[in-house]
Amino acid sequence: MLPQRIKKAVTDSPKKLATLIDLVNLPSTLREFVGRSQSSRLGCFQHVWSYIKDKKLQDPNNKNIVHCDEKLKSILLGKTQVELAELPMLIKLHFPKVQK
Repeated sequence: MLPQRIKKAVTDSPKKLATLIDLVNLPSTLREFVGRSQSSRLGCFQHVWSYIKDKKLQDPNNKNIVHCDEKLKSILLGKTQVELAELPMLIKLHFPKVQK
């Protein structure tokens, strides 16, 4: 059972959903991080998020800040720390633009 707001988002904008779940060939930096040659944007985000949680890279005082180790820096434009709100945008940069 999907929440009502997610159902609405899926029915209102199926193309947006498709860009999140369609498999694409990953560029080399992201491919090395994820460990697969193809993935979706959503799959990559989930992998990055689980990596952050496993390595305990969130700031203990401010959970909205992530401190990047060398492996994470390689896919997040070399930043030493990022805000959680920036993560989807930084991951999206690795994916090709969708033709309208």
